[in-house]
Amino acid sequence: MIEADALGIDIARLAAEQGVVEPWAIVANLPYNIGTELLVRWLHRLDHVASLHLLLQKEVVERITAAPGSPGFGRLAVLCRSLCTVRRCFDLAPGAFHPPPKVTSSLVELLPKPPGERPSGDRLQALEAVSRAAFGQRRKMLRTSLKALTDDSARLLATAGIAADRRPETLRLEDFLNLAEAWRTLRWSRGTA
Repeated sequence: MIEADALGIDIARLAAEQGVVEPWAIVANLPYNIGTELLVRWLHRLDHVASLHLLLQKEVVERITAAPGSPGFGRLAVLCRSLCTVRRCFDLAPGAFHPPPKVTSSLVELLPKPPGERPSGDRLQALEAVSRAAFGQRRKMLRTSLKALTDDSARLLATAGIAADRRPETLRLEDFLNLAEAWRTLRWSRGTA
């Protein structure tokens, strides 16, 4: 049992200190105000995670499990679905808790994809940067929203094989991965990596 602020715990460092070799199974009823932040931190440490079963606010779980083209599809879905197989397990009404919260909760399961099938390192950083820029101006066309990354968004989109007039919620996961790789490659070729 470790009494500490969850935001201050690095599971990779904790595993090393504890001599743990096997990945962690994380099961948590997370405080809603830091749930997404903790999830993203754990996604950066998937080499140390066997599975995540998290109880979060229903709306957050809907964003995590949203499919491309659906209204909830955004940055969180791109990140989670690129790294893990995700499944919404069930909902819990406020009355299941004491005292009852004002919102419905949902349990989500995230199972890390094999290391060779998920982005890591600078590829993961590129995916985060591209999805942040794309969804930063959600209703804009990609040629406009991606200007936050590069002055030459038309070239970036052409390199990734994506039409400049598309909107981010219409892209598939593969499109985001291609866009991230194109941005990473263009940055490297310009010496700004």
